[in-house]
Amino acid sequence: MTIHYEVIGEGYPIVMLHGWTLDHQVMLHAMEPLFENRSGWKRIYIDLPGMGLSKSNPSIQNSDDMLEAILRLLDEIIPNQPFIICGNSYGGYIARGLIHSRQDTVRGLLLIAPMTIPEFDDRKVPQQTVLKRDSNLISNLSPEDANEFCSIGVVQGQAEWERFRNEILIPSKETNYEFLNQVRQNGYGFTFEIASNFEYPTLIITGRQDNVVGYHDAWRLIEDYPRATFAVLDMAGHNLQIEQTDVFNALVHSWLNSLESVHF
Repeated sequence: MTIHYEVIGEGYPIVMLHGWTLDHQVMLHAMEPLFENRSGWKRIYIDLPGMGLSKSNPSIQNSDDMLEAILRLLDEIIPNQPFIICGNSYGGYIARGLIHSRQDTVRGLLLIAPMTIPEFDDRKVPQQTVLKRDSNLISNLSPEDANEFCSIGVVQGQAEWERFRNEILIPSKETNYEFLNQVRQNGYGFTFEIASNFEYPTLIITGRQDNVVGYHDAWRLIEDYPRATFAVLDMAGHNLQIEQTDVFNALVHSWLNSLESVHF
């Protein structure tokens, strides 16, 4: 099968995995500004199967198969090389699966608003909350766009809307929903336990008002990651990198610095 990916830069591989129904752009816009003054990093932005420019494939029936497809891709493009993994939402779930399968080669982990519990009804999430709202902006959006934005946005301003539209809403229109619905029904969660003792620099960033995956369930991961920093950002929902960009950038810069002190 063909999986679309984009490589930027040369050096130590760092793999970026986006969330459910999105594409690599959400990670590219979040992460690329952090590398403007850094060298020595090979950023690999992947479109998961059925999303973005990666086609769906009947061989992928569940999340186990989704993980296997990414493992095969990495074995092709960075065979036997140590690498860093970054995952957003569902991409964070796949990232933890990668560590389970490639514990000998993964050397660092970033989880952004990670999905940790597959079934929504089993998650502990806060009530939807809006803490900042530009009513004039919302009134000028189409009903469909306003509904999408307001259902998840904690900070609902012009800048947040533009990034949401470009990085979340527009890419989601390229998704093969029929394929993803089948994957979700056949096995959204892995068939194996992914708890592990991962002793490399780890950063877990969650949104205090995230009504999709929450922050509480991700805290349970902390004992699996002895080198983890865990952050809960106020005025931030599931798209925390958009709503609290400065804090997000500061945390990720610190994490990258710790990785560079070890690997460079």
